[in-house]
Amino acid sequence: MELGAGAGAGAGPGARGGAESGRVLLLLMGSGGGGPGRARRGGAEAEVAPSPGAGPGGPEPRSPPAPDYEALPQGAAVSTHMLAGAVAGVMEHCVMYPIDCVKTRMQSLQPEPAARYRNVLEALWRIARTEGVWRPMRGLNITATGAGPAHALYFACYEKLKKTLSDVIHAGGNSHVANGAAGCVATLLHDAAMNPAEVVKQRMQMYNSPYQRVMDCVRAVWRNEGAGAFYRSYTTQLTMNIPFQAIHFMTYEFLQEQLNPHRQYNPGSHVVSGACAGAVAAAATTPLDVCKTLLNTQESLALSSNISGHITGMANAFRTVYQVGGVTAYFRGVQARVIYQMPSTAIAWSVYEFFKYILTKRQEERRAGK
Repeated sequence: MELGAGAGAGAGPGARGGAESGRVLLLLMGSGGGGPGRARRGGAEAEVAPSPGAGPGGPEPRSPPAPDYEALPQGAAVSTHMLAGAVAGVMEHCVMYPIDCVKTRMQSLQPEPAARYRNVLEALWRIARTEGVWRPMRGLNITATGAGPAHALYFACYEKLKKTLSDVIHAGGNSHVANGAAGCVATLLHDAAMNPAEVVKQRMQMYNSPYQRVMDCVRAVWRNEGAGAFYRSYTTQLTMNIPFQAIHFMTYEFLQEQLNPHRQYNPGSHVVSGACAGAVAAAATTPLDVCKTLLNTQESLALSSNISGHITGMANAFRTVYQVGGVTAYFRGVQARVIYQMPSTAIAWSVYEFFKYILTKRQEERRAGK
């Protein structure tokens, strides 16, 4: 992800590219007639071709500098971010889907005796043994369908706003306020696209779910509860995801400054930063996630404590969680949530940065070939 410039935090793509060119030019001019100079780029030294006339054979051709993957081509930036984000989102949700299924069940306020689990591994083993090997994957298709466009909007919006806000708040540098604000706005678009898929997915993940297929669940919810049911948890999801993403992005960008200050493509730093950012944000927002799960699933046993018949709104969900399970109920499934989010965000960032790097490299190669 591009962070801003310069030696410490990195500048925006264009500014950093210009600064790098300027440093190389100064080194070339300063090398005089002596042999090849060396330029430091991204923390490593690189050979710089000698200046014209320096050697006995006259000028030597210079090889063009390797493209900086953060310096995305102007016309392709949005499409690159959207494609990379879509692939990252689908990969993230597909790989971690069985853990997500366990998380949903462990957040149940009054689970059936057969659906009470001590930990994530025991839950996966019992679900596969008693309900079938493929049971933890039920609902994956609707999740993958929603994750593609949701994450495409999410990353494209984040990258654009982060650069724009950073230039306003801290011109030529990195702003954690800009990173957090960009993550919050990107979440509005992501959740608008993803919320209906979340409702269907979580209902299919619950123990003894009556739905075998996605369309059966969609038709039943539409017929019995109306179209509004698909967005019943939207405000709660935003209330959860806005602080989650603010913490997530700020932690990720902060760790990138420490582990990858030159903002090169570095898979190890992307994985570590993503995992740590996901863990911190997940633990901090677990109470809100419990309420969101209750709103999505409308758990039947919990409904008996609610006079209105349906649990609507965040305040109602918070009261119901407390009435049913007390303060500790707000942290149901925190272990599963952290275990899910750590590899999930690590996968999302590493896949996103990888595809951004590959797509940018191809764009530069095509431009160089013209």
